[in-house]
Amino acid sequence: MKSQDVRKQFLDFFKSNGHLIVPSAPIVLKDDPTLMFNNSGMAQFKEYFLGNGTPKSKRIADTQKCLRVSGKHNDLEDVGFDTYHHTMFEMLGNWSFGDYFKKEAINWAWQLLTEVYKIPKENLYVSVFEGSKEDNVPFDQEAWDIWKTLIDEDRIILGNKKDNFWEMGDQGPCGPCSEIHVDLRPEAEKALVSGKSLVNNDHPQVVEIWNNVFMEFNRKADGSLEKLPAQHVDTGMGFERLCMALQGKTSNYDTDVFTPLIEKVEQITGLKYTSDEVKNISEEQNKTNIAIRVVVDHVRAVAFAIADGQLPSNTGAGYVIRRILRRAIRYGFTFLGTKEPFINKLVEVLANQMGEFFPEIKSQQQLVTNVIREEEASFLRTLDQGLQLLDNVIAQTKGSEVSGAKVFELYDTFGFPKDLTALILKEKGFSYNEEEFEVELQKQKTRSRAASEVSTEDWTVLIPGNVETFVGYDKTENEVKITRIRKVDSKKDGILYQIVLDNTPFYPEGGGQVGDKGTLVSANETIEIIDTKKENNLILHFAKQLPENIEAGFTAKVNNDLRSSTSKNHSATHLMHLALRNLLGTHVEQKGSLVNPNYLRFDFSHFSKVSEDELRQVEASVNAQIEAQLQLTEHRNIPIKEALDKGAMALFGEKYGDNVRMIEFGESKELCGGIHVKNTAEIWHFKIISEGAVAAGIRRIEAITGDAVKDFYQNQENTLAEIKETLKNPQDILKSVASLQDDNAKLKKQVEQLLKEKVGALKSELEKDFQEVNGVNFLAKQVDLSMASTKDLASALGSSKADSFVFLASVEDGLPNIHCYIAKDLVAGKSLNANAVIKELGKYIEGNGGGQPFFASGKGKNTAGIAEALVHAVDFVK
Repeated sequence: MKSQDVRKQFLDFFKSNGHLIVPSAPIVLKDDPTLMFNNSGMAQFKEYFLGNGTPKSKRIADTQKCLRVSGKHNDLEDVGFDTYHHTMFEMLGNWSFGDYFKKEAINWAWQLLTEVYKIPKENLYVSVFEGSKEDNVPFDQEAWDIWKTLIDEDRIILGNKKDNFWEMGDQGPCGPCSEIHVDLRPEAEKALVSGKSLVNNDHPQVVEIWNNVFMEFNRKADGSLEKLPAQHVDTGMGFERLCMALQGKTSNYDTDVFTPLIEKVEQITGLKYTSDEVKNISEEQNKTNIAIRVVVDHVRAVAFAIADGQLPSNTGAGYVIRRILRRAIRYGFTFLGTKEPFINKLVEVLANQMGEFFPEIKSQQQLVTNVIREEEASFLRTLDQGLQLLDNVIAQTKGSEVSGAKVFELYDTFGFPKDLTALILKEKGFSYNEEEFEVELQKQKTRSRAASEVSTEDWTVLIPGNVETFVGYDKTENEVKITRIRKVDSKKDGILYQIVLDNTPFYPEGGGQVGDKGTLVSANETIEIIDTKKENNLILHFAKQLPENIEAGFTAKVNNDLRSSTSKNHSATHLMHLALRNLLGTHVEQKGSLVNPNYLRFDFSHFSKVSEDELRQVEASVNAQIEAQLQLTEHRNIPIKEALDKGAMALFGEKYGDNVRMIEFGESKELCGGIHVKNTAEIWHFKIISEGAVAAGIRRIEAITGDAVKDFYQNQENTLAEIKETLKNPQDILKSVASLQDDNAKLKKQVEQLLKEKVGALKSELEKDFQEVNGVNFLAKQVDLSMASTKDLASALGSSKADSFVFLASVEDGLPNIHCYIAKDLVAGKSLNANAVIKELGKYIEGNGGGQPFFASGKGKNTAGIAEALVHAVDFVK
C-alpha cells in the first residue's frame, strides 16, 4: 500500500465516523510562547483541552507535521542510528473534546488496524496503565476490560507511568494512555522470543505505532492531579511507522516515504544505500547508511520549517533549524564525500512527493532550495575554517591528546562537530580529552537552562467559566474585572504576574506586532501593564505587581501614544507589501515582520538586491497611498474563502480559522488581526531606512513613519548644519565638499608616491642584509610600514634574489602582521610552504593567516611576539 493511500484511508475512516478533517497546522509555532514547534498532533488543540476555546467540532481528525528536536521531546541524536526515530514526522490523530471516550477510541483503533489496514491480530500487542500510588490513580480497569473483548489477554501489557501516562508538560492536561505495538520480526525470530518481552525495549522491529491518550486530569504546579471538567481523547499514530508495517518493511527508510529521497542521494554521491533487510554489512557501509538516513530525514524537517516561515538563524527556532541542517551537511561531508552543496537538490523530490497533501512545500520550493543551498555553502566554509583552526590546535599540543576545552571551543564558537574533530584527530594520530569536553558542555547547558528557567504557579480563578473578549479594535479604554491570575518566576525577567481580564482593550503580541502596554486603574491604585501576550487562547497582561484588591473594578487603559505609533507602522507595512508586489512582481511574499512603536521591519521573498531607484519608487508609492487618504475597510468575521476570493493575501506559515479578519486600504487587502489606522493620512509620511539580505532569496526592509520620520529629517538637518559650520558656512556646500574630496585625492597620491619611494629605499637597503643559509637567500626583518606596504616590500625583495626566503613583520594600528615570500623553485625543490610558515610563526603573535605555498600573510594580537617569530623564521631553512 502506497503511503498516500495509507494517509487517505486513515482520514476517510474517521470522516465516516463523524470526524471533521482539518489541515495540518504549521510546523513552526509563531504565537505560542511555550513551544517553538508543533511537537505532537495535539499541540494545535491545547486551548480546547484547557477549556479556553470551543472547537469547530467535538470530533476532529488530521495528519499533523511534527518536529521533535528540543526540550522534553528530543529525538535528534537518535536519528540516523536507528530506523524509526525522525526529526520531522507525521502524526495521524483523532480527537474527542468531551464527546466519546475509551470504548469508542479503542474499538475504532482496532477496527482500522485489523479490518481496514488488515494488520494480522497476532502481530499486535497493547498496553494499559498499571496505576500510580504516587498520583493516587488506579489501574485502568476500564481499558483492560475493553481490550479483553478484542485481543487475547496474554497480549495485553501493564505499562508504568513513564510509558502509559501521557502529560502535555510539567503542568496541564494529562491522563492514562493505551499504546498499540506491532511486531514486524520474521516468524523464526517470533518463535524464539516473544514479542511481549520486547515491547518498549527499543527493538527496531517491535515498535509502538499508536497511542490512545485518555485525558481526564490536570497536573497542578505542586504536582498533584485534579479531575478535568470533561473527558477527552487524544490519539497519535506515527505515519512513517505505520507505512513500514503496511508495506512489509523492517525500517521506515525502506518505505516509499523515504526511498525517492534516498535514490536522489545515491544519484548525487555515487554511493549505495543498503536496505535494513541486508545483514552483516561492513562498518564502512553502515556509516554510509547512517549518513544517508540523516540527510533524507533532516531535509524534510528543514524544508517544511522554511516553507512555514522559519529561516535558519543564530537564535531560537531558527538556531534549531540551522543545527539540524548542519548535522546533515556534516554527515554528508564526513561520510558521503560531499564537499559542495547538495542537500538543496533534494527539495524538488520532496515537493513532488508531498506537494499534493502539503501544498506549501510546492509553492515555496524555489525559496526553500535557495535558502538551503546558501546555508550549505556557508557551513562548508565554516568547516574549512575549522580544519585550519584544528591544525593550529594540533600544532600547539604537546603529546597526542588535545585539550577537550579547545575542542569545545571549536564546537561552541565555530559550530565544528566534536565527532568530526575526533575523526580528523584520529587520522593524524591524536585524540582529545572527552571528559574535559563534557565538563565544558555541561557548563554551557547549565548556563542556558538557568537563563531560560521559568517557574509557573497554578491559575487562581476569580470568575469561573468566564470567557474573555477582546475589544481593542474599538476601544483603548474599558471597564474590566480580573478573572484569573498567576505568578511566574524566571531567571530572565524575575517575578511577574499574569492577569486575565473579562474584556480587554490590550492587543496581545502576534502577527509581528508587539503587545500593548498601559495601566489598570482602580479607585485606589494604578498597576502598570508592561506587556501583553496570548497563550492557549488567553490574553495575558504582564505586571510586576498585583493590585491590593484583585476583586475590585478597574479601568484598563492602553498607552495611546505607543498604540498610535505601532498602528501607523503596521498599516504602512501593508501599503509597502502592495508596493513591492506591484513593482517587483507577485513572487514577493511576506516572510516575517516586526511592528513596534519605533519602526517596522519587513522580510520578503526576492532574489536580488532592491536598487536605490526601486526603493525610491516603493517610498513614492506608499506615500502616494498615504496622501490619497485611504479609509480603512475592515471585515471582522468574514469566511476565509470569501476573503481570498476578494483578493486578500494569506501568508504561508500562518494558522487561519474558517472565519478571518480582512484589512483593506484601497488595493491593499490582507488577512490580519493587528491594529491599524482608520485612514492612511494618519501615517503622515513613510521613509525607508535600510534594505539588505537576510538569507538566500530573502530581503529585509526597515522603515519609519509619523513622528519618527520628523525626527529623522530633523537629525538630517542638524547634521547638515554641523557640516556647514565645520566647512565655515560656504555658499555652496556641495561645491565645498567636492573641493575637499579633490584635495584629499591629491594628498593620497602624494602619500602613495612617498610610500613607494620609502619601500624602494628600504628594498635597496634590505637587499644588503640577505644571508645565505643552507643554499637559501634568507631575510627576516621588522619594518616600519603599513600592512599593505609590508606585503608589497616582501614580494619585491623576494623577486630580487634567486632562491629567496623573505619573512617581514610590521605593526599597524597597534596590531602585528607578518608576511612570507618563498621562491617557487624552493617550494618545489625543498618542500617549503609559506602557508605553513605563517601558521607556525603566527603562534608567537597570537594570530593566524594563510595564503599560497609561495606567498602568505597573517595578523595577530601580540606585538611583543614579533621578535621571537623573527628569530625562529630561520628554522625553516636550516
